Amino acid sequence: MKGLEAYFLCIFVILSLTTNPAMASSSSQAIKGAYWPSWSSNLSPSDIDTSLFTHIYYAFLTPNNVTFKFDISNSVATMLLSFTSTLHAKNPPVKTLFSIGGGGEGPLIFSRMVSTPSSRKNFIDSTIQVARKFGFDGIDLDWEFPKTTTDMEHLGHLLKEWRAEVRKEAKATAQSPLLLGAAVYFSSDFFLDDVYRAYPVASLSENLDLVNAMCYDYHGSWNTSVTGAQAALFDPNSNISTSYGLGSWIKAGLHRKKLIMGLPLYGRTWQLKDPRSHGIGAPAVGVGPGDLGTMTYSQVENFNKENNATVVYDADTVSVYSVAGTSWIGYDDARSTSVKIGFAQSHHLGGYFFWAVNGDHEWKISRQASKLWMH
Repeated sequence: MKGLEAYFLCIFVILSLTTNPAMASSSSQAIKGAYWPSWSSNLSPSDIDTSLFTHIYYAFLTPNNVTFKFDISNSVATMLLSFTSTLHAKNPPVKTLFSIGGGGEGPLIFSRMVSTPSSRKNFIDSTIQVARKFGFDGIDLDWEFPKTTTDMEHLGHLLKEWRAEVRKEAKATAQSPLLLGAAVYFSSDFFLDDVYRAYPVASLSENLDLVNAMCYDYHGSWNTSVTGAQAALFDPNSNISTSYGLGSWIKAGLHRKKLIMGLPLYGRTWQLKDPRSHGIGAPAVGVGPGDLGTMTYSQVENFNKENNATVVYDADTVSVYSVAGTSWIGYDDARSTSVKIGFAQSHHLGGYFFWAVNGDHEWKISRQASKLWMH
């Protein structure tokens, strides 16, 4: 894998010397996205450095579990209007989307919503109304995750109907069509809970503008027996890796420019069984520091400094971990992110996104990614 790392880094040297005007003009089309958690207390929309991003996602809104329409309270309405107006007024402005669902929501509400044409229409019409009322440029569905083949089939119907209504509304109002996106599993097909399912890739490719592959959470607190690279670009021992997942989407026929690579601005932590054995896959006995075994990248940087941690870059997986005593943290830094950017560009993907924008440390990773992404 070390040769591959060198290969992707060399891409940057070659690209940086390229002066083709056509190639330079296409760089503005790259997606540089990030999700903004609305419960975040350490970063307001006005604090976001928009020179580093093109799209910012408001996370999250959830529809009513009976009507599947959105009931927006006055306090949330104020937050939504502030979010869009602030980010549109920044220099430079960014596109804004609101994201629906999230990992904490669970899959069942969406399974019920997509199950009938009438419930799908209620949902679709309400999303468009919310987007226009509060000034969003688009809508993102974060359904984690469709549980059955029937769910996947119904998702395909939803996306086709959603695209048709978005086009119809844009024509009727003489406005630009709303962007449609979805946050999806890192792989196009997968087993979860011993059930095989595959995304309706043809429908995603035809009807969505952005397909955000969540290339992280490969390992975490659900398995405390061994440490793991939670966002490994490569995995010598399994298909649980970003390279495999993105490759599966491409192989399944998703338009490459719609495929957006997910990058984490947080790490997963473990408590080592023996601090002398601290590589990836080392024996562990539980979660480590942080909130339920999770730390933002900024917290990791502070932890490393305060505890004089040993930081190790693992070229085989393209990931980083730090060790202080029995505390073990797996994460991405600017170096590993740089290699991933090279990988995504070499596969002609549409861009990248971060979960989540409030996790960076002095814009260190966001700035590195933005600087390196070029065509």
